Amino acid sequence: MEKTSALRLPVSRRDEPPHFSKAQVADLLEQVGILLQLTDANVFRVRAYQNASRILGSLEDDLWDVIQEGNITDVKGIGKGIGGLITEALTEGTWGELQSLYDEIEPGMIEMLGIPGLGPKRIKVMHDELGVESIADLSAACESGAVADLDGFGEKSQQKLLDGIELLARFKGRRRLNVGLLYGEAFEAQVANIPGVSRAQLAGSARRRRETIGDIDVVAAVEPDDVEAVSEAIRSLPGIAEVKGAGESKVSVILEASLFESGMDLGTLDGGVFDAVGGDDYPDMETSGTIEAQVRMVPAKVFAYTLAYFTGSKEHNIRMRQLAIDRGLRLNEFGLFPEEEAGDLKGLEAAEFSLEAADEEDIYRHLELSWVPPEMREDMGEIEAAAAGELPELVKPTDLRGSFHNHTTLSDGVATLEQMARAAMQLDWEFLGISDHSQLLNIGGRQIGADAEDMLAQGEQIRVLNEGWEDAGKDFRLFHGAECDILPDGSLDYDDATRKALSHVVGSVHQLAGWNNRDEQENTEALIRAIEDPTFTILGHPTGRILQGRDGFPFDLHQVLRRMGELNAEGTLKSVEINASPYRLDLDWRFCRFARDQGVPVCINPDAHDIRGLRDVWFGVQMARKGWLAAEDILNCRSGSQLENQFSN
Repeated sequence: MEKTSALRLPVSRRDEPPHFSKAQVADLLEQVGILLQLTDANVFRVRAYQNASRILGSLEDDLWDVIQEGNITDVKGIGKGIGGLITEALTEGTWGELQSLYDEIEPGMIEMLGIPGLGPKRIKVMHDELGVESIADLSAACESGAVADLDGFGEKSQQKLLDGIELLARFKGRRRLNVGLLYGEAFEAQVANIPGVSRAQLAGSARRRRETIGDIDVVAAVEPDDVEAVSEAIRSLPGIAEVKGAGESKVSVILEASLFESGMDLGTLDGGVFDAVGGDDYPDMETSGTIEAQVRMVPAKVFAYTLAYFTGSKEHNIRMRQLAIDRGLRLNEFGLFPEEEAGDLKGLEAAEFSLEAADEEDIYRHLELSWVPPEMREDMGEIEAAAAGELPELVKPTDLRGSFHNHTTLSDGVATLEQMARAAMQLDWEFLGISDHSQLLNIGGRQIGADAEDMLAQGEQIRVLNEGWEDAGKDFRLFHGAECDILPDGSLDYDDATRKALSHVVGSVHQLAGWNNRDEQENTEALIRAIEDPTFTILGHPTGRILQGRDGFPFDLHQVLRRMGELNAEGTLKSVEINASPYRLDLDWRFCRFARDQGVPVCINPDAHDIRGLRDVWFGVQMARKGWLAAEDILNCRSGSQLENQFSN
């Protein structure tokens, strides 16, 4: 879990109920689950808080309405104790006796959760037996050999802890999707080229396209006679910083950036992102980081089962296993077995009795399900939809016909209008939206945005370019927009006349300080005021988050999306952006279905600051797929001529 060192009870910023937001309560419940594990609490109590956090995070109803109606315990998974705590928090602004739980845990113990492979239970043991209360204490205990003497640890575990501390020091936390995939796809290709490997495929969170990736899982089809040679070849591959272990079917390694012969190219970052992820130190931090990887070698006949199992998620796999049990079958990474035939056999021995599966589709078919795309395997309703044959046909990168949010040299981009247009044409797009920053954006004391006069002059340039393409019979156009700052009172940068001269307005919050230091409902109301402005078209990077850089500002996104849906129903186009920059991926994929169901079209924008950045739309498409969106749900899957008509209305 990221940012665990900041665990603390939230303090209300309101003088009246509701004192906390749904997101604050969900985060608090997750924190309590972690703290309870560090106190060796009853496992069922831990799970109760973990489940309640997850349930609240996906609850579409207004939490305060639920509390006022006295229906909190009607929410499946919320019992009387946790329901009472939630009610007290929202109505009174207090958290019962929870402060004593926070006071009981040393902050250093929470920091230790960031060490790879070290969980709350082992931290508790080392605290009780050795007095370990921080990473420094743990390092000293390992160096002295004291950890190895503990029951259930040993020298290997002790060394793994030392290695984990070093790894954490080299690069803390998970890697963003773009970086994780760089490692994963390069490593997958290396493994696939080893003699004796008939097939290799990336699995795990990388295959499910999570925003961040903890480690790399590759599944390789290797016949038993070739395992030893393949294992040795894997351990000899370039780019491996360390071999952590090698067994009969698994090799664990640490990958480093030397895996990339031409270096790790991080692209052009906008100033706000660059500062949030480390500034001038960021490139060295990223390229000096490492990532853990595992290769699991199995015979080709069980490859599909192993791939499905290690793709996950854990919650999805649990549901799949239960479906198998309901049919008198046993499902695991080696196959799908009739219980009466497999008996007590395990592993590859039991695989002799497995139902055949040439691919994952066969596994799902055996369980009377449609195949579930990996991105959707998060136990968020996909099992039920697959059983009913109601899975959506997910959007593909080739469905996009352009994008709206891109920058040029007029603000903080590094390419001209013409260069950006040519790059868009090379992608076979029908349109490109230019949305340079408005005049109030200031980063590091320097004005980034364009003043109104220069913005209008850019519009004239775009008009001339569009006329030239039309005269030449070229089906391509530039849409002239701006990324206008949303000010704290909900007003938009530029005057009405300037905004009305634009084809579209991407409204974004950039100066987060003022938004972070006030109540969630004030922020929500300000955002709604901005969206209701007739010139407002697209809500840009809605939460303002930067992955592994900063959290977003507090507001009720469900409430904002509901209002956008109402405006769309009235015939006014209001869209929400999935900012496809892998540093943002904002809108969060967990809100995509809700936006769709409110009638709010989603647009996938790269927020490109150079021509290569246009290709970042791929990451946005992955988030849309995780969010169950089809092409008809995406604004920029419409044709250029359709959008031209919509923007002119």
